[in-house]
Amino acid sequence: MTATAKIDARAVPIDLLAGELRQRLGTDAVTTQTTADGIPTFWIVRESAHDALNYLKEKVHQPYRMLYDFTAIDESMRAHPDGPPASDFTLVYHLLSFDRNQYVRIKVPMTKDEPETDTCTDLWPAANWYEREVWDMFGIRFRGHPHLERILMPKTWVGHPLRKDHPARATEMGPFHLPDEKQDAEQEAMRFRPEDWGMRKSRDGEDFIFLNVGPQHPGTHGVLRVILQLDGEEIVDAVPDIGFHHRGAEKMGERQSWHTYIPYTDRIDYLGGVMNNMAYLMAVEKLAGITVPPRAQVIRVMLAELFRIISHLVWYGTFAQDLGQLSPVFYTFNDRERAFGIIEAICGARMHPNWFRIGGVAQDLPKGWDGLIRDFLKYLPPRLAEYDKQVMQNRIFKSRTQGVGAFTKEEAIEWGVTGPGLRACDFEWDFRKKQPYSGYEQFKFDVPTGTHGDCYDRALVRVEEMRQSLGIIEQCVNNMPEGTYKSLHPLACPPLKEATMHDIETLITHFLGVSWGPVIPPGEALGAIEATKGNNGYYLVSDGSTTSYRTRIRTPSFAHMQMLPRLARGRMIPDLFAILGAMDFVLADVDR
Repeated sequence: MTATAKIDARAVPIDLLAGELRQRLGTDAVTTQTTADGIPTFWIVRESAHDALNYLKEKVHQPYRMLYDFTAIDESMRAHPDGPPASDFTLVYHLLSFDRNQYVRIKVPMTKDEPETDTCTDLWPAANWYEREVWDMFGIRFRGHPHLERILMPKTWVGHPLRKDHPARATEMGPFHLPDEKQDAEQEAMRFRPEDWGMRKSRDGEDFIFLNVGPQHPGTHGVLRVILQLDGEEIVDAVPDIGFHHRGAEKMGERQSWHTYIPYTDRIDYLGGVMNNMAYLMAVEKLAGITVPPRAQVIRVMLAELFRIISHLVWYGTFAQDLGQLSPVFYTFNDRERAFGIIEAICGARMHPNWFRIGGVAQDLPKGWDGLIRDFLKYLPPRLAEYDKQVMQNRIFKSRTQGVGAFTKEEAIEWGVTGPGLRACDFEWDFRKKQPYSGYEQFKFDVPTGTHGDCYDRALVRVEEMRQSLGIIEQCVNNMPEGTYKSLHPLACPPLKEATMHDIETLITHFLGVSWGPVIPPGEALGAIEATKGNNGYYLVSDGSTTSYRTRIRTPSFAHMQMLPRLARGRMIPDLFAILGAMDFVLADVDR
């Protein structure tokens, strides 16, 4: 393993940025805030918010080009407010500067009497869906938004689910009834009306065809509906209709204890397994001030990279299947089963192992773990070489993917694209390298990139990533540290089992730690990782209790899916499935 420099956001001159904002917006318009994660955080008055965002994106030195995430907080039950601005709702923008290698957090206070502000869709096209989600979940309106409609909840839904006065459990609601008139109303609400989306039904005396793809279609890999506007077989426009897989994961994060929410994270990117745990736990550990022991860090990296391979194998086989090549999906799923055998031997479960814990992992590695992994390290490389011949060098596969669904690095940043999609645009940006976590700075690996930003290059990047992950796993096996698999910090949960049976006090402590969970100090933190499909981040707000006050899940698939209309316009219907396959999305990752 070789060490590389780790960039610390706290080392960036935050006061300098604050001074620039005050000079532009006025002294009273800007308030700084200290956070557990060290991200520069500024409260901006609502009237100056758009100007501040514009300045940070376009005019500041080393600008924050990407709208990484955008959400809101209902402050109505907050016992420990973050700062002096009075706020009934808080808008929270996370921006990312690739030049600075730094996030910035902008917070805008809102009142319940006037929950409205200006849209920033004129600054970022990616803001469209984020603002629709904030309207859907919180009821905050955005002046000038081109289509401010519900996006995750049905059009007929009453209320805004992430407000604190909205029920969080089925037991808080009455029994569900679906009389015929309600069913008819729900079906009518699903009717697509082109004029509602600014579309014309005809052009030059000829009618367009409107075609539903999904929500039950093999090519959508789940309950996704895409409405296509067609001129013959050419796609004039496309409207993704999401939300069919929405399960209220963020709402559940605000009712479960810090510890008992861990299994819920497994179900977000349900192909990413423990990677979901890692992003969430990094935020919790920042809030709690917990340092994860070296052995636990390396174990986390090893299993995360194994799940990266597992996820990419699913993508590899199904992508080839989407384009008409049936054999590879059987081969890659067989390889996946071998990897799952390792996961099951170590964790006791397969797809959703729920194995990472606050402060480390659930158990130490079992006897014989290294032999299982070494066998897999020998097994997979020849298989990948064979798939290169079958798939990547296949002339039909190439003709279906080369030049299809291409975008530039600049477009990717505007739309919030991360992961292999961003690297396929000849941009060597990997958060494991740029903002190392869990000890990734100690590992030697390359960051594969493409040159054309099309479906084929996105495939090339993912295939090479599997080989790089094998190299990282091998380094883990060869350099596994000794020591404990879990932190001894009092907020690590659950406590180590061997510390439970000495006396009644330790037993009670263990019981409370498991049942109620730890009490995390007030504060907020972002935990972000290079997940299987791009950057996955958990933004957590603690109110000093046993549950999260606000749980925000930033998923890569949500940002990527929003770009589908831009990639599909002007293409043929079969190209749509090449674009969707190369995107490598998971619907639970889109909808949460």
